[in-house]
Amino acid sequence: MRIGDVERAAERIAGHARRTPVLEVSPRLFLKLETVQHAGSFKVRGGFNRALAAREAGALPEAGLIAASGGNHGLAVAYAARSLGVRAEIFVPTVSNPVKVAGLRTLGAEVTQTGAIYTEAYEASVKRAAETGALEIHAYDQADVVAGQGTVGLEVLEQTGGVDTILVAVGGGGLIAGITAAVAGRARVVAVEPELIPTLNRALASGGPVRVEVSGVGADALGASRIGRIAYEVTSAAGVESLLVTDDAIIEARRELWRSCRVAAEPAGAAAFAALHSGVYVPAPGERVAVVVCGANTDPATLA
Repeated sequence: MRIGDVERAAERIAGHARRTPVLEVSPRLFLKLETVQHAGSFKVRGGFNRALAAREAGALPEAGLIAASGGNHGLAVAYAARSLGVRAEIFVPTVSNPVKVAGLRTLGAEVTQTGAIYTEAYEASVKRAAETGALEIHAYDQADVVAGQGTVGLEVLEQTGGVDTILVAVGGGGLIAGITAAVAGRARVVAVEPELIPTLNRALASGGPVRVEVSGVGADALGASRIGRIAYEVTSAAGVESLLVTDDAIIEARRELWRSCRVAAEPAGAAAFAALHSGVYVPAPGERVAVVVCGANTDPATLA
């Protein structure tokens, strides 16, 4: 994965994915608000890039798009499918947030809830794709998907005039892999993961992707049981550091985003900010930091 892949993705998805705003909290702290992206998260970038690349190659099948998701990726694929006039079939685990499942149906997707975790839903989707011939859009481990997510990093650098560090939440790793490729040599990327789902942290310590248990408040969006191959290769080569935050820190960070900035984030969306808010990450004097607030698919009643 190289910056050129991300730049081509940016050209391809222009006019399909939103160029989301950056909120300047202070002269040295910026929030990249993927909360206002189509379908409520950054995932629509990768979904569009994969589908549009297939259409350019004449490989977008009549059967449409198929994906497995904790919720956000499915919403993104469903949105892209509706925009492109094709059908979408989405497999989600039983732990998925009801708000996200309802959103999938509103977007016209055919939804199947199966399995206790993302991996089980993914296995069901692969079997179904083989039966129907639909285009599989992986949540985090396809090159086109990763390149699409990386466009977040390009926008951060352009909109802030440059930062020293970007804090990024990690589940399967598509977002951090894309951003790391996009900003190589221009900013440092730091991974932030829930203590209860340390996919990248464990992989970096073990010398490769390993399976982890999945639980906690971020499980519906950061619920991959192992880091993606692309994410591991890109982040390990770049020397990305992984920090772990508690569920309590994520919950408090989510509340603080709402109290102080009126930013409505789901738990996974607040995970990167939790590292800063809890003191797990302490910026150096004068350091300019951007935090990706990556998703907003949540029940607003739980923000207060």
